[in-house]
Amino acid sequence: MKLQGFYPVIMTEQIAESADFYTRLFGFEIVFEADWYVSLKKGIEGPSAYELAILSKDHPTVPAAYQQRVQGLILNFEVEDVDAEYERLVIHEKLPLHLDIRDEEFGQRHFIVSDPNGVLIDMIKIIPPSQAFIEQYNEEVWSTKEDGPGE
Repeated sequence: MKLQGFYPVIMTEQIAESADFYTRLFGFEIVFEADWYVSLKKGIEGPSAYELAILSKDHPTVPAAYQQRVQGLILNFEVEDVDAEYERLVIHEKLPLHLDIRDEEFGQRHFIVSDPNGVLIDMIKIIPPSQAFIEQYNEEVWSTKEDGPGE
């Protein structure tokens, strides 16, 4: 299989509010818009293009047994400065805070907020993991315990 795209689709009854949330706060651009579906992209061109879609939970393309709003979903956003994002999203935008900012031994500094649909948004900065977690990484990210990402 040659994958040509992969992106989450949030099923909701709040199409416009959700599109506004992701365009205003996360810099996505609307590339298709209907009253039942909005397609969003960030970084429209190149290898760093990210996609997200919003779909009416009641749309006929959704099998009847699954026509409910999204639940149990976390969107991870890896960012350069998680503390600045905390200031922007929690302090200034007053998004609901579900997990306060903290460092994790497995190699993340992060906090969790949510979107208008209750989708959790985990804002993450990759940090060096503790020695106990380094051996669990399958990719060569940490060459020594003193190194940071990609060093």
